[in-house]
Amino acid sequence: MKNLIKKFTIAVIVLSILYISYTTYISMNGIIIGTKVQKNDKSQFVIEEISKSSYGQFVGLRQGDIILKINEEKPSDKHLKWGYLSHINSLDILRSGKKIHLKDFDLVTLNRSYSFFLFVLPLVFYFLSIICIFYIFKVNKKRRSFAAYILILLLLDISIAYISAGGPFRGHIINRYINLFTFISSPILYLQFIQTYLGEIGKTFLNRISFLYIIPIFNLGIEFFQDYLQVDIDFLATVNLVSFAILTLFSFSAIYFHLNKYKYAEHSFILKLLILTNTLSFAPFLIFFVLPIIFTGNYIFPALASASLLVLIPFGLVYQFVANKMFDIEFILGRMRYYALLAMIPTLLIVGALVLFDVMEIQMNPLRQTVFFFVVMFAVFYFKEVIDFKFRLKRFSEKFNYQDSIFKYTQLMRGVTSLQQVFKELKKTILDVLHVSKAYTFEVTPDHKVIFLDKHEIEPEWHLYKEEFENVTSEIGKIIEVNQGFLMKVGERGGSSYVLLCLSNINTPRLTRDEISWLKTLSFYTSVSMENVLHIEELMEHLKDLKQEGTNPIWLKKLMFAIEEKQRSGLARDLHDSVLQDLISLKRQCELFLGDFKKDDNPCREEVQDKLVQMNEQMSDVISMTRETCHELRPQLLYDLGLVKALSKLVAQQQERVPFHIRLNTGRFTASLDLDSQLNLYRIIQEFLSNAVKHSQATDVLIMLISIQNKIVLHYEDDGVGFDLIRKRILSIP
Repeated sequence: MKNLIKKFTIAVIVLSILYISYTTYISMNGIIIGTKVQKNDKSQFVIEEISKSSYGQFVGLRQGDIILKINEEKPSDKHLKWGYLSHINSLDILRSGKKIHLKDFDLVTLNRSYSFFLFVLPLVFYFLSIICIFYIFKVNKKRRSFAAYILILLLLDISIAYISAGGPFRGHIINRYINLFTFISSPILYLQFIQTYLGEIGKTFLNRISFLYIIPIFNLGIEFFQDYLQVDIDFLATVNLVSFAILTLFSFSAIYFHLNKYKYAEHSFILKLLILTNTLSFAPFLIFFVLPIIFTGNYIFPALASASLLVLIPFGLVYQFVANKMFDIEFILGRMRYYALLAMIPTLLIVGALVLFDVMEIQMNPLRQTVFFFVVMFAVFYFKEVIDFKFRLKRFSEKFNYQDSIFKYTQLMRGVTSLQQVFKELKKTILDVLHVSKAYTFEVTPDHKVIFLDKHEIEPEWHLYKEEFENVTSEIGKIIEVNQGFLMKVGERGGSSYVLLCLSNINTPRLTRDEISWLKTLSFYTSVSMENVLHIEELMEHLKDLKQEGTNPIWLKKLMFAIEEKQRSGLARDLHDSVLQDLISLKRQCELFLGDFKKDDNPCREEVQDKLVQMNEQMSDVISMTRETCHELRPQLLYDLGLVKALSKLVAQQQERVPFHIRLNTGRFTASLDLDSQLNLYRIIQEFLSNAVKHSQATDVLIMLISIQNKIVLHYEDDGVGFDLIRKRILSIP
């Protein structure tokens, strides 16, 4: 099924390219389809045939009209394409002996501004759709999603509907059928994509959506048999718009109902994004064209202009399908409501003033003006915030750049190691930004005793603010303003509060809301930094005390062991990657030289050869020793095959060097240990063997590693001289 839909999708893409190429050629050449022109016996250009839907019929041409001039010059074959009029700006015709001048050909020649909506924008939209389709195919190579093909069909459907909308103006009867079907069926394809997309993530949506295609087929049938049914063209247009409105409102209602049903589900943000794109895309076309035509017979904005936002639907769906992370839809909706509220007030004031002073154009009635100014104001507020964010570090002078100063302050806090450094950076930051010239730090004890902390500076007249010192200690970030500055609590410790006193030589202005918010943010950052610094200082003092006492806690021993093990691993890796490789390379060169040396006749050959052989043997010993050192520093076998295999290799290596016999028993060890525990046991046994070589004078060593239930037993035994523990303890007493 997927291969079939894939082939069908590719076929539709190819057909759409051919169709778009055809319509583009017609539009660029201004060909009036349906108005057939031929030469008569007198070499005159005569309107031989004109269809009911032809644009020639719209401008006033009739069958049998004789063309006297085309674009103010004599008619010629250059004004014809396939027998149809082309590149026409004006016509002079002869009808029943009367000369008539026709000039309303702007829709065909695309000479007016609405050619942007009639031709340029639809064509750009189609090419953007092709680019999106390329990305969908690229992403879908891994996903293999069926919804991707429906999304591609939706993109093609809307782009073809949009670009074929200008066809009926030029008399394209086929274009009219294509436009009608693709336009009305776009909400159905939209629902089908949502159904398939949600189904692939395990969510149900609607069933039997395909039955909705009865509506566009019904409209297409009425259009095809219009002459037979004798249906008025205005009534037919209303039926088509009503069908589109019903399908659009149905799709919006279905998504909204599904959102209410699953508002707390994990896929609710997808539904909110769908509702947002649905509303922004269809609402302008429905509100400004479809509904006014249905109920009043007149539109607020033309169809091609109000339908331009339909491009948001496919691109919103493509973003949702391709992107790995979504925008925060709640944030977007909140900002849109905020911008809409801000834009409403100036819009009403501007339109009210224009109506009051009767300053408006005929084309811009009050309703159009309201919509126009609202959209402009909305866009201004939106882009104002975007620009503010993009240039937030440069929009103000450095003196009042609060955002940048907070960023720099947090960067500086990363390198502080003492309380004095914290206060120093805080004071420097405040002095650089605010209208103050001096800053001092104080400690306020629980009994309201004020202690000046900046011993290297002259103590200020802080007694003038004794009451403020008592009141400012209630919470971190609290600010109390005085005549020449302010006080601010920046941290606390053990009931004592740390207060910053900032003063100026003159009376300072009141702090603004931005300054207060900035100071509170600084105080909270400072409080966190102070706590971290104080904790580190306390930890260092504790470590010093432990070092003096000569005892280390278990956690410190584990930490030191982990650090040592990391250093061993690093050293082993360095030895293996550098020294060992160089030695191996040097040994290889020596062996090659020996091989070549034996072939040459040289009186000193035997003496030099002996020395080279001796050097080669020494290098072999060094390589072997380096490998053993690397293994001792980082037992790779333990990481690869586990503790038992690593111990077996360790004992085998030691057995070759030691003068005693080693027996290792790990047959009853079946425990599953983490890597750190295995490493600890390995190092303990390694230390046992090392001490046995140095001190035991043993001839037989037994090592047993046993796991019993949840316990591990490590037993070491040798027949050496032993260790006089009591005598050692007596000798250690001072």
